[in-house]
Amino acid sequence: MEIQKALGLAIKEIRLSKELTQEYFSDISSRTYMSVLENGRKKPSVDKIDSLANAVGVHPLTILTLSYLIANEGLSLADLQKKVSDELSSINR
Repeated sequence: MEIQKALGLAIKEIRLSKELTQEYFSDISSRTYMSVLENGRKKPSVDKIDSLANAVGVHPLTILTLSYLIANEGLSLADLQKKVSDELSSINR
C-alpha cells in the first residue's frame, strides 16, 4: 500500500480508537479536509501531522509509525523500532 493512503488510514484508526469524530478537529481542520486526508487524497505537512497528533494526544511519530506498519504488511513494530534505533545510532550528533 502506498504511504499516503496508509497515513490516512493511520490517522483514522487513531481517531476512532480515541472515539473522536472528524468534527472534533474543527479548530485545526475542516471535516471535509479530514475526510479527504483519511481517504489518502491529501499529503499533510509535518505541521499538520503535529497538530493532529497533539489534538488526539499522541506523539507525531505514533502516527508515522502506524502508517509504515499499515503500508508494510508483515513488518513488526519491533523490527521497525530496531531499524530506526540502529539508523539513529549511526548518525553522529
